[in-house]
Amino acid sequence: MSELVIPKVLEGKSAIVTGSARGIGRATAEMLAAAGANVLINDLDGDVAEQTSSEIDGNTISFGGDLTAAGTADALVKKAVDEFGQLDILINNAGYTWDGPVHKITDDQWDAMIAIHLTAPFQMIRAAAPYFREPAKAERAEGKEVFRKIINTSSTSGMFGNAGQANYSAGKLGVVGLTKTIAKEWGQFKVNVNAVAFGFVETRLTAAKENAETIEKDGEQIQLGIPEQMRQMAAMLIPLGRAATPEEAAAPVFFLASPYSNYVHGQVLNVTGGMFGGMAF
Repeated sequence: MSELVIPKVLEGKSAIVTGSARGIGRATAEMLAAAGANVLINDLDGDVAEQTSSEIDGNTISFGGDLTAAGTADALVKKAVDEFGQLDILINNAGYTWDGPVHKITDDQWDAMIAIHLTAPFQMIRAAAPYFREPAKAERAEGKEVFRKIINTSSTSGMFGNAGQANYSAGKLGVVGLTKTIAKEWGQFKVNVNAVAFGFVETRLTAAKENAETIEKDGEQIQLGIPEQMRQMAAMLIPLGRAATPEEAAAPVFFLASPYSNYVHGQVLNVTGGMFGGMAF
């Protein structure tokens, strides 16, 4: 991000970025803060969220919590509004992978991916609804246009499918349908609703499985990462020849959160380095 000049186009705005203690989410939060926004940093691990918040230059707060747990979305949105006084930007970025061939995917694996990639964004949007819709009604009555933003994270796995990721792919395509529906419902309130479908981005989810991290969810250790052979194959399928950095992935999200995208609505932006179809993560 040090090579990019971030204009101060978000001063006075407040944002939530879920899953923003690491990776693409952190890079996005850094860009929003650099542009002048107040930003809530969220992670499953509250200590990690707090540390990231302390390391980002700007006005940030943290919220640790499991987005798939009952009541978390409402509590997260409430904290942002209580601290910042308003909510202008919601970026649903949190997620992880729990892969397996379809005939071996358990109900728990399936439910976990749908919960974090589809249900959690829905619940976040529902919790944010009063803070997006009610101010817009007053602004509309005064003849004003004030744009607010929702950006959902999808994946080329959802757009094209990916072997070993039936559960993840289903959630990521589901969020596209959610995006397009909310765009039709809330366009009248000048809420731009869009999605970004990422291809291969260098994060802990795409690290070599042999050296990748695990995460603990409901007492279960879930192995992240992908086999090194698949990583090499993926790079060969990308016309630009390599995976994206988190900052390169975050920049299009920043665009969709900025005033530059006020007439971009109900769209899915593929950020893939030119890779379409076939292998994606």
